[in-house]
Amino acid sequence: MSVETGLRGGAMRRESSRWVQELFRKEDWWAVWIGLTIVVVAVVFFDCGNSIKWLAVAPKKWSAFPDIVGQISSHALQYVALFIAWAVLLGVGARAVGLRLASFLRSFAFLFILAIPIFALGLWDQAARYSLEPPVVALIVGLAISNFGRLPAWMTEGFRVEYYIKIGIVLLGATLPLTLILWAGPVAIVQAAIISLITFGVIYFVATRLGLDPRLAATLGAGGAICGVSGAIAVAGAVGAKKEHAPIAIALVVVWAIVMVFILPVASHAFALPTGITGAWIGSSEFADATGLAAAQFYGGYAGQDPQITGTADDAVATFTLMKVVGRDIWIGVWAFVLSIVATTRWNETGVDVRPDPGEIWRRFPKFVLGFLVASFVITLLSQNLTFTSYTKSSFASDLVEPIKNLRTWAFTFCFLSIGLTTRFRDLATVGERPFWAFSSGVVVNVLLGLLLSTVVFGGYWSRFGH
Repeated sequence: MSVETGLRGGAMRRESSRWVQELFRKEDWWAVWIGLTIVVVAVVFFDCGNSIKWLAVAPKKWSAFPDIVGQISSHALQYVALFIAWAVLLGVGARAVGLRLASFLRSFAFLFILAIPIFALGLWDQAARYSLEPPVVALIVGLAISNFGRLPAWMTEGFRVEYYIKIGIVLLGATLPLTLILWAGPVAIVQAAIISLITFGVIYFVATRLGLDPRLAATLGAGGAICGVSGAIAVAGAVGAKKEHAPIAIALVVVWAIVMVFILPVASHAFALPTGITGAWIGSSEFADATGLAAAQFYGGYAGQDPQITGTADDAVATFTLMKVVGRDIWIGVWAFVLSIVATTRWNETGVDVRPDPGEIWRRFPKFVLGFLVASFVITLLSQNLTFTSYTKSSFASDLVEPIKNLRTWAFTFCFLSIGLTTRFRDLATVGERPFWAFSSGVVVNVLLGLLLSTVVFGGYWSRFGH
């Protein structure tokens, strides 16, 4: 065997080893494994004539406080079993990605206990009247604890915003048949491309005119145009940004994402927009998956309560997901790759070696999107002989899909609590005036352009979604 052949073989083995390590040491992949494990177990139980409904316990509608107390106490064993199941699944993934398991589990126990009354409040028969959707309540409670109280430092180990939202999105795929994704996906991708290009261009232009470093301008632009925190982190690494650039962008993303949770649903209600259109607008204009989903569920609460609002609560969540996850999030890798080329050829005076690599597209691609699509494909395959009406009335929906929806809501509630518990307003006030105005210029364009595209240009698609 020649030396060259031996070296090539060694390189291939190292690459194979790196690939295997990535599959089991990256949070993105563990979100896929955990989400798909839940879906597969649910399908196996259903195929055997059973259901995971007993484990996927959740509060039911209630009207008086003694009702919900009795509900939770009578199902105490199920809640304990659910906690153990979540702790095992999440704990295995947390340990694999390098977190301290004992600290993570103690922190997660706090989240789970806090999530129970929040989830229950969302099922109060007057909750929709006051827009008390579980995600919004979880966010407010988390912010109150974080900003007016003090938690031990070790508790932050379990406040894993990205971990929980990615698992929730994989589970969301099991509630969205692939046929709907194929029908609306191209529209979502076209609308996302328009939004991303224009918003990025505006933020970058304003930032550089204000004298900001082009790498900071690119990081801000990615945070506003593509995928919030994940986009900012990916592009900051790709362009060789300074260590303070990503935190600045992340702080601005968090501030505006939280503001939009309330502004977008209230504005949509004032315009009496259909839920499908509002979901698409939120997907076009929000900066983070978690807060965007909270806004979509917030607005979905109006469905059935206000006669002016047409569509269902699920329509708002579905169109938001297609617009944000299928439309915008999948561009992270492409943007990181393109901007790494620009950084290498135009911003090389920094001395940072940022070599463009086609593999960057795959490395930066959000893997949980694959889990979302696989989960959707599985459910589509199993329900292919059902019409929409028979699907909603069948045991397939009640015994298979409904328990997965419950587990999805748990995951999202953990996520929204974590956002609030890790957001401190005093830390967000240190980003500086110029980055704030640069990013805010993109916010204005994002919101107005998203409204135009969702209501006028592609309004026909989004208003008919799911019908």
